[in-house]
Amino acid sequence: MVAQFIASMLATVSFAILYSTPKRHLLYCSITGALGWIVYLIFKDFGANTILCNFASAFSLSIIARIFAVFNQAPVTLYLFPGIIPIVPGAGIYYTAYYFFMNNMYQSGRFAQDTAKTVLAICFGIIFAMAIPQKLFKVMKKGEKKNGI
Repeated sequence: MVAQFIASMLATVSFAILYSTPKRHLLYCSITGALGWIVYLIFKDFGANTILCNFASAFSLSIIARIFAVFNQAPVTLYLFPGIIPIVPGAGIYYTAYYFFMNNMYQSGRFAQDTAKTVLAICFGIIFAMAIPQKLFKVMKKGEKKNGI
């Protein structure tokens, strides 16, 4: 799991660099993506299906991105876009296109359906995390200042 944590950090920071993320935010971006991937792996280890794993991962990394955004006074998308890269269903998209161009519509449709389910799970995870009021995150930051942390 440690190797996968590091690999997902590297993948996330690579995309953050590609998106021209300021250097001071790169560590936070990589942590967001790595923690999202770890949540995915934990759910997978407990026997959850891919849809639930992606939903939980997207939800948790969206919460982490919101926390980092409040504490660093930056937009959430700065952490969310690169952070979501490890859970994007790239293989599903590839095989959908591959079988489509190979004129195997049954396989293409099967992969397209699975990929669409995964993408919707990721979208709903982000939507549910973004539905949490911003005040909650700002209260967390105020509490940190009061405690002198």
